Formats: sequence, C-alpha cells, structure tokens
Amino acid sequence: MSTDVTDKVPASAPPGKSGGTAADGNLLQLILGGLRRNMRQYGMLIALGLIVVLFQVWTGGDLLLPRNVSNLVLQNSYILILAIGMMLVIIAGHIDLSVGSLTAFVGAFAAVLTVQHSVAWPVALVLCLLVGAVAGALQGFLIAYLGIPSFIVTLAGMLLFRGLTEIFLQGQTLGPFPNGLQKLGNGFLPEVGPNTNYHNLTLLLGIVLLAFVVYQEVRDRRREQEFSLDVLPRNAFLLKLVAIAAAIIAVTMILASYQGAPIILIVLGVLVVGYGYVMRNAVFGRHIYAIGGNLPAAKLSGVKDKKVTFFVFLNMGVLAALAGLVVAARLNAASPKAGLNFELEAIASSFIGGASMSGGVGTVLGAIIGGLVLGVLNNGMNLLSVGTDWQQVIKGLALLAAVGFDVWNKRKSGS
Repeated sequence: MSTDVTDKVPASAPPGKSGGTAADGNLLQLILGGLRRNMRQYGMLIALGLIVVLFQVWTGGDLLLPRNVSNLVLQNSYILILAIGMMLVIIAGHIDLSVGSLTAFVGAFAAVLTVQHSVAWPVALVLCLLVGAVAGALQGFLIAYLGIPSFIVTLAGMLLFRGLTEIFLQGQTLGPFPNGLQKLGNGFLPEVGPNTNYHNLTLLLGIVLLAFVVYQEVRDRRREQEFSLDVLPRNAFLLKLVAIAAAIIAVTMILASYQGAPIILIVLGVLVVGYGYVMRNAVFGRHIYAIGGNLPAAKLSGVKDKKVTFFVFLNMGVLAALAGLVVAARLNAASPKAGLNFELEAIASSFIGGASMSGGVGTVLGAIIGGLVLGVLNNGMNLLSVGTDWQQVIKGLALLAAVGFDVWNKRKSGS
C-alpha cells in the first residue's frame, strides 16, 4: 500500500507573501546588515540627532533658533573645511599637526597684503591659496619623497608657521579687512524676488539640494542593485529618503526665516559635493583608500603612492589656507593667536566621523558629521553656560568614545 506524503509537506509561500515571520525576519536582517556595514557613520548621525534634541530641550528651544543656527554654521565653518582635508590625510594613513598654525599664517599674510599694502582682496585671496598650496606641497614632498614621518614634518610645520605668523604681525592684531573679504566669513546670500517673509534664494537652493540628494540616493541604489549588492528594503529606503528630506527642509526653513544661507555654507556645500564625488568615484579617491588600507598591495597594483601622498598634503594646505581666510574674515582681523588647537578639532572631527586610526576608512560626509557633533556640543554647552574646563572634558570623552568604538568594532569583526 502506497502512502501519499505530498499533503504532509507545507507549500512554500511566494516571496514577500509568507505568514509574516520569515519576511519580517529578512527585512530586519537586511536593515541590521546595512546598519552594521555603515555602523560608524549611521551611529554618529543618530548621535548627532540625539545631541541636537537633548540640547534643544535643555536650552528651552534656543539651540534651533534661526539666529543660533546661522551662528552655528559661521562658527564652525573653518573647522569643517579643515576636517574635510584632514579626513583625506587620515584615510591615506598620515596625520597633519600644522593646519592650525598654517591657518593663522595665511590669515596674517592676507592682512599684510590687504591692510598694509592695499592689495585688492580677490588678488589677495588667490595669493593666499597659492601660499597654502606651496606650504602643503613642501610638507608633502618631505613626507612622500624623502620618507620623513608625517608626524615629524607637520610638527615642525606647526612651529614654523606659528613663528612666521608672529614675525608677520609683530605680535599685534592687524585689521580690518575689506568688505568683500569680510563677507566670506560673515556674509549671507542676497535676497531676490517678492517679499514672502522667507529668504527666497535660500528656499530655492533648499529645493535644488533636496532634488539632488534624492536623485543621488536613487541612482546609488540602482547601481548597487545592478551589481547584485545588498540594498535596503524598499520601505526602509523610502523611510531613509523621508528622514533626509525632513532634515533638509527643516534646516532650509530655519535659515530662510532669518537672513538666509551664509555664503560660507554654499562654499562648504560645494566642497562636500566635490570631495565626496572624488572619494567615491574618481581614481584618485580610490588610490587614497588603497594606500591607507594596504600600502604594499597598493604598490603591487600600480598605485603611485608617493604622488598620491604628495597631492593629499598639497590639498590639505589649500584647504588650510581657505580656512585661514574664513577665520580672518569672520574676526575681521588677523591675530597671532588665531588657529590655536584647530588641528586637534579637525583630527577629532575626522575620528568622531568614522575615520580609522590605521587608515583606509572614512568619508567626507563623516568628517562633516563629526565636526557638527563637536560644534553642537560647543554651542549647546555655551548656551547652558558650561565652563570651558568641562567643555574640554566632554569633548575629550567624545573623542575617546569614538576611537574606542572603532577599536571594538575591529575586534568584533576580526579585522
């Protein structure tokens, strides 16, 4: 007698239409997998959001007042500029201790040109960027082609540029700067169009930014699908887009309700988009990751590591010069004490934003997130009248926690 066993085998449900447990489990696994792959960046983004919410509550709503948000951007713009360049340096497996002193030196050089010698500010701006490029190239040459450790070269550069700043300014503050240069550090976009109680140009830029970010996210998702890579489920991806859109709209409306977007915010946006593209899509960006992640393998693959290192430090010099111009323009004067501890702030922003001590890991967006974490901490603690001593303690603990998390994550992953 034969036995029919077909009725004892449960039929498998079509994908996505099962009883719910398997589908929900797969969805959860995909989301958790995406979070694990981007743990540092997503973790710090969530931490930034929590810090903003906490200080918004503790300060009685003062943190997100339009005027304070504008000040937050202006006060931290030069650190964010430095953090972008520092992130590239750290990804390449190096460090730069000279950026704070170079920032001060470029500010002093700009003051001497514009105040003492009446050089037109656009000409002075170009000359200052060239000075930064030369300083970065010199340090890059010593590191890349003579093999001197970056720690030693940039430590010497820190002392050298600080001394040159004192010589140029003769120990005195020099200013004021021309109005055109001042706008780089304090200016806002002009108003256009009818009176709407909001800054129309800022609203337009916010719409353009929102469309650009959504387009980039959708395009990146399609590319990942074409290469059969794991992507977030559709619902989770839509939730991510909604969160991004909400953040962009909120910041746009806050800025538009005051004086509009600061000019330096537009400069920062261009830098983030440009450097983000280079690090994600350009050959040069992939080579930076390669020499930082595994230098011997990169050499065997034909990567010109010395050339890459040279240009990484040249780029850092240019960004340090730009930051120096922004600082001087914001203060409307060049000071011998300008740029103190800027290198530490930039390094801390990079590590908090996801850079690894061993190199080869990090993103430009991560550097911005790390800089904003420090910036919101500084601003929020100032609003709460927390002393500078405790502010240093808290920022030190934040940096220690970020680096400790990186070490723990590597040990857990077995890398």
